[in-house]
Amino acid sequence: MPSRYRLLADITPLRESAAFRRLWIGTTLSSVGSALTSFAVILQIYDLTRSPFAVGAIGLAQMVPTLVVGLLGGSVVDATDRRKLVMITSAGMAMVSALLAAQAFAGLGSVWVLYGLVAVASALGAINRPARSTFIPRLLPASQLSAGLALDRLSFQITMTVGPALAGAITAAPHLGLRGCYTFDTITFFIALYGVARLPAMRPEAGTARPGPRAVAAGVSFIRRSQVIAGAFLADLDATVFALPTALFPAINAERFGGSPRTLGLFTAAIGVGGLISAVLSGPLRHISRQGLAMLITVAVWGAAFAGFAVAPSLWLTLALLALAGAADMFTVVFRGVIVQSATPERFRGRVMAADYVVGAGGSQLGNLEAGALGSLTSPAISALSGGLLAVAGTLVIGLALPAFIRYRYQPRDPASEPESVPASA
Repeated sequence: MPSRYRLLADITPLRESAAFRRLWIGTTLSSVGSALTSFAVILQIYDLTRSPFAVGAIGLAQMVPTLVVGLLGGSVVDATDRRKLVMITSAGMAMVSALLAAQAFAGLGSVWVLYGLVAVASALGAINRPARSTFIPRLLPASQLSAGLALDRLSFQITMTVGPALAGAITAAPHLGLRGCYTFDTITFFIALYGVARLPAMRPEAGTARPGPRAVAAGVSFIRRSQVIAGAFLADLDATVFALPTALFPAINAERFGGSPRTLGLFTAAIGVGGLISAVLSGPLRHISRQGLAMLITVAVWGAAFAGFAVAPSLWLTLALLALAGAADMFTVVFRGVIVQSATPERFRGRVMAADYVVGAGGSQLGNLEAGALGSLTSPAISALSGGLLAVAGTLVIGLALPAFIRYRYQPRDPASEPESVPASA
């Protein structure tokens, strides 16, 4: 079948790069564990407080360290062996998961302990994830960048599908509960560490700026000068700040569907299923060149789906709309990744990916706080509906304000200018 008609995801990077394959497997398994912890923290805080605002405040506990550490951490990523940096921060995140398991076994029941551990994990993640995201352009040739990012997103969608459903089952199982979620997450970190340990060294380029405020300022200046990168960041903020009502899920589940942990797990799992299907059928992505316009369209679909979710009268329609949102999100993230990675020189990649992480994580955390606060002041349904409609309106504003972003076309670089890739046998 001609390649332009292939619907299935391009798995060439998994076939040709052993290093990418090990990284992908380890990251996928560890991400499932992290999804269990995210589910458990949300449910534990809701069980302790019965407050959507308290659940939304998880976003504040994550956002502050993300903003404080994120941008400065990007300058460290650019000036350090990224493989070693990921190993160190992953070990720290494994320790946090172990402490979460310990507090669950001890029955502490302290919201502030949970907020504190979440904040520490977020600070470590603000260095770990930007550093990890720089691996793909170093492991793969530019011609495989889109496929590699789609596979990376497929890993995330597997996590979104398996993690919440598994978390709901573990939480509801006798003798396991939240303790089982935290323990499983701790174990999976060691699998991820193996995948990173087998990678080649990821040393910085010669002449890279030393870490510090001056290097951060240079990275911010580079982003500000690029309408394309700025547009990608603004589109992502539009989606996450206005239309990411996961803080409302426990309350909506309790109001409409009886509050079962299994049903709550299905909410996030439905988003994962939609993203997983679109990731598996991501073959045509390689032929889309107008990435900016495509990203705005998928953000609008995301917002519209959550607006519909807010008023859906049945569980099946609710899950279908969440699946549609997940499908749109998968494409949005791949488009953003291709735009940001292809438009960023190697010497700035750590700082730009740190900014990308701050935008993505900080925006979603701010969105959870906003959704939870508005849901407490009005109702969960009004909060989700208004946020979805604002996200749709935001795409129109960005398109009008940044015409260069809409006109942007992605063209893979000439192979002679590509960074050296790691041999398949590495």
